[in-house]
Amino acid sequence: MEFIHPIANTYIDNYSQATPGYLKEMYEATLASHKHAHLQSSWHQGGFLSFMSKLVSPSYILEIGTFTGFSTLCLAEGLTEQGELHTIELREDDANAAAAYFKKSPHYSKIIGHVGEAKTIIPTLAPIWDIVFIDADKTSYTDYYNLVLPRLAKNGLIIVDNVLFHGEVLEENISGKSAKAIQAFNEHVQKDQTTEHTILSIRDGLTLIRKK
Repeated sequence: MEFIHPIANTYIDNYSQATPGYLKEMYEATLASHKHAHLQSSWHQGGFLSFMSKLVSPSYILEIGTFTGFSTLCLAEGLTEQGELHTIELREDDANAAAAYFKKSPHYSKIIGHVGEAKTIIPTLAPIWDIVFIDADKTSYTDYYNLVLPRLAKNGLIIVDNVLFHGEVLEENISGKSAKAIQAFNEHVQKDQTTEHTILSIRDGLTLIRKK
């Protein structure tokens, strides 16, 4: 389901310039060659992540779901001079591809990549997070949220992708496994009195969650 007309999306891309221009080559390369290219954040979405990171000026960012690293490098744009970005990817091939892009970026020394199961890795990480970006397996969203929330800074920001899940959460009878998991996650966040949140209709839906 398209939530915004393709012409409007093209217009938005043409009149938005927050996405770091040096990432265009890697962005296009993933679209052209990766069999799961649809998993990459859109160009405009990358700009949004970069913009939000610059507003927050985070010391510590956690990304759950690296893919080939486009969203990682967008988020890294706002890091403080001594800041760190920890990113977790389950698939070794994608993690290796991302690592190669990181080495070519101005943020290489600030990015720490982890390969493996996020639910195992997250509890081993020490920082208090200023920003967390969740864009991984949908059936684990609620688990990820519960794991990161205790280590989220006050007024820290969680950004969650795909919360509209191709429009399937709008159906009267939700049938897909991932769509059901996203709906359950959305309901879980709705009931959480320790945070406040808003949903944006960017691409496949982004939820912004602030810890009170």
